[in-house]
Amino acid sequence: MLNCWDPEANNPLCAFVYNTTNNESLAEWSNTLLVRPFMILLILVIAILLRWLIHRAIDRFTKRAEKGETTGTVTGPRAVQKLKHAADGDPIAAERRTQRLATMGSLLKSITTGVIFAIAMFMIVAELGYNIAPLIASAGIIGVALGFGAQSLVQDFLSGLFMIIEDQYGVGDIVDLGEAVGTVEAVGLRVTRARSLDGTVWYVRNGEIMRVGNFSYGWARAVLDIPVGYGQDIDRIRTLITEVCEQVASEEKWSRVVLEPPEVWGVEALNLESVIVRAVIKTRAAQQWALARELRERVKDRFDAEDIEMPNLSQLWARGVGPAGPATE
Repeated sequence: MLNCWDPEANNPLCAFVYNTTNNESLAEWSNTLLVRPFMILLILVIAILLRWLIHRAIDRFTKRAEKGETTGTVTGPRAVQKLKHAADGDPIAAERRTQRLATMGSLLKSITTGVIFAIAMFMIVAELGYNIAPLIASAGIIGVALGFGAQSLVQDFLSGLFMIIEDQYGVGDIVDLGEAVGTVEAVGLRVTRARSLDGTVWYVRNGEIMRVGNFSYGWARAVLDIPVGYGQDIDRIRTLITEVCEQVASEEKWSRVVLEPPEVWGVEALNLESVIVRAVIKTRAAQQWALARELRERVKDRFDAEDIEMPNLSQLWARGVGPAGPATE
């Protein structure tokens, strides 16, 4: 067994006490009462200092990202687009970006804290004179056992980690997670909490999310499929719809929502009872539904003012035109 005063032990204080007093017990006590507590304290101080430095670097990174000063593969094109929206004065996009960065920063801090203090714990145990090889081996065996016994939990954590890092969605986004569709209220490492339109709160395990549809991805598009009768002049209908859309887009309430001039694409489909004319407007994320409702109301009012009637199924059937075509004897 290696004594603390041996040269291989690299313990100058213990060696000095032993060489001065030639007393093994006194040398051991000096090592126990002075050297080991000092080394343990030094390990803790270094661990705390390292944790503080890394946490400060993470805080600086997140603050720079909030201001749009961070570029590269970490932020990605989607983050750059969100930074552009924030620069345009979109408070909703800026708030969601801040929440996402705060979540990512908290996650990175938790990981670094766990790793640093785990290493510090092993170093302290070794400093106390124990052999840490069996401890490391036991930790490895326990980790393997937990990995096999809690595969779904590990899958949830890994999926949540990549979702946060890749910024697939965040708090405030309107998403389609399969059976759950709604607004994200919380994103955790294990579960995602979303609230649907009727107020139902869904808890979805991250490992069970096979695909994500995000309606708050940068920009959206309000799509209006307006049915008109076969007897209507399509050119006139296009002109009226264009005028209504441009009027709404020019109003102060909607001017910040609309990103590009409205477009009337024309006839989208020919149904038995109507001709479908499609109009589209590019909007800010999650604003397409409100704008579409407003446009439908305005188009209906304009059609009423121009004496343009939309198809009425009861009138068609009264004339002998039904879902199966003209009635025959």
